[in-house]
Amino acid sequence: MAFEALPERLAQVRAELARLAPQPVTIVAVTKGFGPDAIRAAMDAGLADIGENRVQEAVQKQDALKELAGVRWHLIGHLQRNKARVVAGRFDLVHSLDSLELARELDRRSTTPQRVLLQVNVAGEAQKSGCAPEQAPTLARQVAELEHLRLEGLMTLAPLTDDEDVQRRTFRDLRVLRDRIKEEEGVWLPTLSMGMSGDYAPAVLEGATVIRLGTALFGPRGGETP
Repeated sequence: MAFEALPERLAQVRAELARLAPQPVTIVAVTKGFGPDAIRAAMDAGLADIGENRVQEAVQKQDALKELAGVRWHLIGHLQRNKARVVAGRFDLVHSLDSLELARELDRRSTTPQRVLLQVNVAGEAQKSGCAPEQAPTLARQVAELEHLRLEGLMTLAPLTDDEDVQRRTFRDLRVLRDRIKEEEGVWLPTLSMGMSGDYAPAVLEGATVIRLGTALFGPRGGETP
């Protein structure tokens, strides 16, 4: 698969960010479902932050691209405890920490500092992972106390809707929760990972510092509609 349109799509995203966001925003190129060529194309376009949803798929791509220097790997999908041993040391940032049990297992498996985000299920959707908002302050403090983990922020997914009010409310609630965690637990979490291809504009308006883009950069995957 060729990715000739990637530079133009990236330019459009960056123009939108310049228009909307006063804060710096990191673009994570989500390559789930694409082969290693997508990662090479992203790097050629100046995108070094690469996001993968599935641990095994990510590991296969990492092994296939050992010669590619400068990639910053992000695990953005759900992480099961039994995969913590595989993840430790392989990812620059894990976005999907959602329980103390998982945090302790990842801490136990890590021999060097592992950067993590706490995933929060802000909208309370049963089909999505993430801790409940009311659990987040205590969990953030507990994770921050672990020896090998470096808790840097929060992550969430908005409901799948075109209603921008719903999207913005979800992202705003995460930002407010971040501020509450600082006030109640004394833990400052500067990173807010929120916003994907269909809702990154509302996310950056509500303070996103990291957005996770797949379709907006690479086009639709097989079976998807544009």
